[in-house]
Amino acid sequence: MGKQAVLFDLDDTLLWDDRSVKEAFEATCQAGAEAAGVDPEQLEEAVRSAARALYESYETFPFTKMIGINPFEGLWANFREGEQEEFRKLEKLAPGYRKEAWTRGLRSLGVDNEELGAKLAEQFPAERRSRPIVYDETFRVLDALKGKYKLLLLTNGSPDLQREKLAGVPQLVPYFDHIIISGEFGEGKPAASIFRHALERLGIEPVHGIMVGDKLTTDILGANTIGMTSVWVNRHGMVRNDDIVPTHEIVHLEELLLLLEQ
Repeated sequence: MGKQAVLFDLDDTLLWDDRSVKEAFEATCQAGAEAAGVDPEQLEEAVRSAARALYESYETFPFTKMIGINPFEGLWANFREGEQEEFRKLEKLAPGYRKEAWTRGLRSLGVDNEELGAKLAEQFPAERRSRPIVYDETFRVLDALKGKYKLLLLTNGSPDLQREKLAGVPQLVPYFDHIIISGEFGEGKPAASIFRHALERLGIEPVHGIMVGDKLTTDILGANTIGMTSVWVNRHGMVRNDDIVPTHEIVHLEELLLLLEQ
C-alpha cells in the first residue's frame, strides 16, 4: 500500500470502551436494583436516557459534541484539563450532572431517593475506572507495526479523561510517536483541521497516511475529507449507507496488517 504512517482512533478501536462502560453500568445498576427493588436492566436504560437528556440540555452540549465527549463519559470525567472555558463549566457541572442522572433514572422507575442517586453517581466512576479493557488483538497489531510505520493516536475527548484511559493501560502509550487529543487541539474529528495537524506532526502528505477507526462520522469522514486512506473497523456488522464510504472495511483489527502488505 506504500504507507508511511498509521493513525489510530482510541475508543472502541484499540480500547474496548463500550464494554468498560457496559460492565460499569451493570455493576452499578445491580447495586441500585438491590437497594431499590427495581430491575437492573430497566435502571440502566432509565439512567442512560436521563443522562442523554440532561447532557443535551446544558449550554456546553455543542462544545462537547464538537470535541467528541459523550454523555456516559460525562458520568465519570472530571474535566480538570483543557484550556477552553467550556471545560471549566463542565468541571462545575459534572458532579451535579452525575447525581441528577442517577436520581432521575431511579425516579422514572418510581424510586424517589436522592441519597441513593448520589451513592450510585459515585459508584459508577469507580466501576468504570477499574475496567481498562483492551481488545485481544490490539497489542499484536501494534507489535507488528512498530518500527515499520510512524504511529499516531488521534482521539476525541477531554484531555484528562483520555489521558486517564491511557494511564489505565500504560503499555499502550510507548507505541505512539504522537498522541493528539481533540480537547487539547480545540476541535474534534471529523474536522479537517485536526487531521491536517496530525499529518503535520508526522511530516507526511495525506496520501502517505492511513486512518483506522470504528466511527464513520468521525474517523472515516475526517480522513476522507482530506484525501487520506480510511479503514473502518466494523466489528459489529453495522450496515452503512453511501453517505460516508470508507476506503476499506474490516471486521477484525488484524485484517489491517494484510491491507498494509498489499
